[in-house]
Amino acid sequence: MKKRISLIAALVLVLASCQKKQEPVEVSPEELHASVDKVIEIMIHDIFSPPVASRIFAYSNIAAYEIIAKKNEKYKSLAGQVTDLKSIPEPKNSENINYEMAALIAHMDISKRLIFSEERMESFRDSLYTIWMDKNETVFNASKEYGLEVADFVGDWMNKDNYKETRTMPKFSVDSDDPSRWQPTPPAYMNGIEPHWDKIRPFAIDSAQQFKPIPPPEFSMEEDSDFYKEVMEVYEVRKSMVGKGDKSEEIAIAQFWDCNPYVSVTRGHLMFATKKITPGAHWIGIAKIASRKTNADFAKTVYAYTKTSIAIADAFISCWDEKYRSNLIRPETVINEYIDDSWEPVLQTPPFPEYTSGHSVVSGAAAIALTDIFGDNFAFDDDTEVAYGLPVRSFTSFNHASDEAALSRMYGGIHYRAAIEVGIKQGRDLGKFIVDKLDMTKG
Repeated sequence: MKKRISLIAALVLVLASCQKKQEPVEVSPEELHASVDKVIEIMIHDIFSPPVASRIFAYSNIAAYEIIAKKNEKYKSLAGQVTDLKSIPEPKNSENINYEMAALIAHMDISKRLIFSEERMESFRDSLYTIWMDKNETVFNASKEYGLEVADFVGDWMNKDNYKETRTMPKFSVDSDDPSRWQPTPPAYMNGIEPHWDKIRPFAIDSAQQFKPIPPPEFSMEEDSDFYKEVMEVYEVRKSMVGKGDKSEEIAIAQFWDCNPYVSVTRGHLMFATKKITPGAHWIGIAKIASRKTNADFAKTVYAYTKTSIAIADAFISCWDEKYRSNLIRPETVINEYIDDSWEPVLQTPPFPEYTSGHSVVSGAAAIALTDIFGDNFAFDDDTEVAYGLPVRSFTSFNHASDEAALSRMYGGIHYRAAIEVGIKQGRDLGKFIVDKLDMTKG
């Protein structure tokens, strides 16, 4: 009798356990935001360059978006719209798949493939896996299987974008005989980064050259030349800040939009890098702010991240194409050589040519994409840099923010006016092209 009771009790426990594992699982936008934040945290730790970071955002978000578009009737696949992307596989058995879960799994898996510190992503991923499996093992297993299948599919497409080939291409050669050409800058005097980024396969634009800007002013230190006037403007803007002190609005703007992951600090015989996000990561952070402010559901949040990251990624391809074509010298080098050898910019000069301004191009493109999603005159408080010791700044629209981001390069002493004004136009023209080309929503 006791044995029979014991068997019944065991059966009850098994049934209760099975019942526990059949709970519905809701994957929230906050879990996606947390995944994106984790990727940014790892990219800062691993010190990814701005162009390479943009590639990570684009592929992970596209993988997630394609799964959402497979099931959600509001969104259309990017297959046939983005270069060389074909339709993702149909699920073998869709009955138990949670498509939001599968999308986030694909996002995490693609991200893990593209960073160095994989164990950090795995730890975050496994914490979600444990929660999901505990709630509903059947749904978790089906969703995981499909998410990883799509990640493999997107990974195969990703691996054909010429990135691996650019890793073995020659380093940038500095031409010291031409006074107009870019030279490495203090304190680290790094080589020019990603000189072959124009060879990366674009996502939505036709080619790296599609939005080729007008050339920069011709190098000349004659006082009546346009170039000399631009050099002197940078010089004078910096000098004007000295009397205002470190708390000036211009310095606050420059520091807020710095986003240079290569900033080096020298202490005695030691040199170390400070932790900063890239320009693309800052705009991905703004996409998160807008999604939260509008209470966007999981699908719309993926959509916002995806469209924004495609604009950012193509903006870097377009901008870097021009940087290494015009190969223009930075203000710091010119001013120290010809005007004032003790002059220093507010921001540390990034290790690549000057024209056009990367932050201007990327900000212009991202602002157009976000305006298309959330509307014009979208006011928001940007707390993206709070984690790095900087205060919140408020903007009346995405274009307002992009204008300030572009101008910050003048205040920082790292760009001439032409690179800023032509750069913002280059980015906005590119962003408009992407918005008009990509048909991502139904109705």
